[in-house]
Amino acid sequence: MSQTTVDRPVDHETPTTVHAADPKGRSITRIVVAAGFALIAAILLLLIFTGSSEESSRITIGFSLNSFFLWLGAMNPLVQIPVILAVFGLVVGIILVLIEYAPRPGRGYFIMRLVACLVIPVLAFLLLRPYANAVLYVVAIALLVGALLFFADFRSRQGAGYLFQLILFMAPASIMLALGLIYPAIATIFKSFYDKSGQEFVGLENYFWVFTNPTGTASVVNTILWAVLAPTISVAIGLAYAVFIDRARGEKVLKVLVFMPVAISFVGAGIIWKFMYDARQGEQVGLLNAIVTAFGGDPVQWLAIKPVINTLMLLVVFIWTQTGFAMVILSAAIKAVPTEQLEAAQLDGTNAWQRFRNVTVPGIRSSLIVVLTTITIASLKVYDIVAVMTGGRDETTVLGFEMVNQQQRFQSYGHSSALAVVLFLFVLPLIIYNARSLAKQREIR
Repeated sequence: MSQTTVDRPVDHETPTTVHAADPKGRSITRIVVAAGFALIAAILLLLIFTGSSEESSRITIGFSLNSFFLWLGAMNPLVQIPVILAVFGLVVGIILVLIEYAPRPGRGYFIMRLVACLVIPVLAFLLLRPYANAVLYVVAIALLVGALLFFADFRSRQGAGYLFQLILFMAPASIMLALGLIYPAIATIFKSFYDKSGQEFVGLENYFWVFTNPTGTASVVNTILWAVLAPTISVAIGLAYAVFIDRARGEKVLKVLVFMPVAISFVGAGIIWKFMYDARQGEQVGLLNAIVTAFGGDPVQWLAIKPVINTLMLLVVFIWTQTGFAMVILSAAIKAVPTEQLEAAQLDGTNAWQRFRNVTVPGIRSSLIVVLTTITIASLKVYDIVAVMTGGRDETTVLGFEMVNQQQRFQSYGHSSALAVVLFLFVLPLIIYNARSLAKQREIR
C-alpha cells in the first residue's frame, strides 16, 4: 500500500514568537517595564503631595463625565434610558472593534494599537477634569502607561497584539477595582495619620486612641470576641446538623428549615431578634421575656446587660444566620467523602465517632477551612446587626460599626480611618491563608 504525502500550505501570516525563548529579551522587557512603573509611581507621589490651589481652573476637553451626567439629568426620564443604552453600546462597540481588529498583524493594525494605547489613557484622565497645575502630571502618567502597555504588547508577540487584547478585556474590571478598592484603601491609610478634619498630621495618635479610648478598646475587644465565637459555634452546629441528617428521611426539608435564615438580611434578622429580646411594662411582646414573666420573673433588658452578655445576645443573631450556610457547604463535602473509606474503617472495628474523626473530618478539611474563614471575615465586618439592635450602646460596638459611627456621627475622619486600617489588618491574614490553601489545592489537582 502506498502512502500519499500532501503538502499543506504554510501560514506565513502567523507571527513567530522568539522573544519567549530569548532570556536577554525577557530581562530587557522586565527592566524597562519595572523602570517605567517606578517612574509612574514617582509622578503619582508628586501629584498627591503637590496640593492644588483653590483658584486653579480645571483643564477640560470641552466635555467631562460630570457635564455628561448633568446633561443627562436634565432630560426626561423616558429619554434617559435610550441615551444610556446608546452610550453604553457605543463604548462596547469601540472596545469590540479594538479587540477584534487591533490585535491582527500588519502596519495598519500596529498604528491602531499605538494610537489606542496613547490616546485612550489621556482622554480617560482628561475626562476626570484635572486641575491646571496637575494636568502635566496627569498627561505624563497617561502617556507613560500607554507606552509601557504598548511596549509590553509589542515584545510579547512581535506586534501580534495578544497582550493588547488581554488588556482590553481586563481594563474595565481593573479600573473599577483600582477606583473602588485600591485608591480608597491607600487614601484611608494616609488619612489615618491625620487629625479629625484630615488637615493636620498627628502620626500614630489615632491608633493610640483605638487601643486606649474606652470606645475604641470596646470595639476591638468585641470584634475579637465575634471573630472567635461566631465561626466556631456556627461551624460546630452546622457540622453536627449536617452529620446527623446525612441521608436521613426528610433530609431536604430539614436542610431548608436550617438554611432559611441565610436568606434573611442582617437588618431583617436584627429586627426579628430585637422583638425577641424586647422588654416592656405589662404584656410582653418579646418571647424571652414572655417566658421569664410566665415563671414569675421581671422583664430583663437583655441588650443592656454589660459587659459581654449583650454582645453574646447579638452573637446569637449572627450565628442563627450563618449556621445554615455552614451546614449546606459541609453537608455537600460530607457526601463527597468516599464511602469505601468509611466502609473500610467500619470493617476495622471503629465506632461512629472514630470514623467521623479519622475519616470524615480529614476528608472535609478544605471545606472546613473555607467555611471558617468566610464566616470569620463576615463576623469581623459585621455592622448591620449592631446598628439595628443596639446602635453600639452599652459596650456592644464593633470595629465595622464604630468606623462608620466615627465618620458619620462625629465627623472624625482620622479615627474612622484608623479603625478601618485595624479592621483591614484583622481580615488580611485570613484572606492570605485562604488564598494559599486554595492555591495548594489547585497544585494537588
